[in-house]
Amino acid sequence: MFDSIFTTGQTTASQFFIMAAAALVSGFVFSWLISFKIRAKRRFFIVTAVIPFVVAAVIAFVQQGNIGTGVAVGGAFSLIRFRSAPGSADEISAILIAMGSGIAFGMGYVTYGAMILVGMALIFMVLSMLPVFEHKSMSEERLLRITIPESLEYSGAFDDTFRHYLKSYENAGVKTTGMGSMFRLSFKIVMKDPAEEKAFIDEIRTKNGNLEIAVLPYTEPQNQL
Repeated sequence: MFDSIFTTGQTTASQFFIMAAAALVSGFVFSWLISFKIRAKRRFFIVTAVIPFVVAAVIAFVQQGNIGTGVAVGGAFSLIRFRSAPGSADEISAILIAMGSGIAFGMGYVTYGAMILVGMALIFMVLSMLPVFEHKSMSEERLLRITIPESLEYSGAFDDTFRHYLKSYENAGVKTTGMGSMFRLSFKIVMKDPAEEKAFIDEIRTKNGNLEIAVLPYTEPQNQL
């Protein structure tokens, strides 16, 4: 059961269809399981479900010993360009798991491929439910964005308000907006009392001319502004 189904030098039609069925079924089970824990678009789960079969088919044909085919496949993959926005860590890990299992399927180890997909999906779900690797301080952090008029000297303008309402705050950058007529200040903040958030925003409004203020969950993207 754990031996490769490709017992001969050439891949037969029956062997290929067994591999294809195992890869597709396991891929859809894997995609369905991780859909409970990963928030992504429907297309992502469809692609994740078929990746094991696509990779397996490529490996199955390349491993026949034809060096020219292997070079051609490598050249074809080098032409692929991903123009979508970078995915989350969950999405990237799901794709890597699907590709890794595809290699196992392509080499004929269908049992190992199915174990990788289903096993990793279950491990992913269990780890997602356990309260591990969580830092309470990170969950309390917020991103504060304050839009101010060009005429306001923003250096230290909100320090007294920050000291009153915030446990900690850190300047995360400044950006011009509104064709240069306004500034957008960004701060990483931790509230002393989350229930005082409205009072905190109201006090800032009296200083920034009632322009836009946003308090958002803090993340670490490439561009916070």
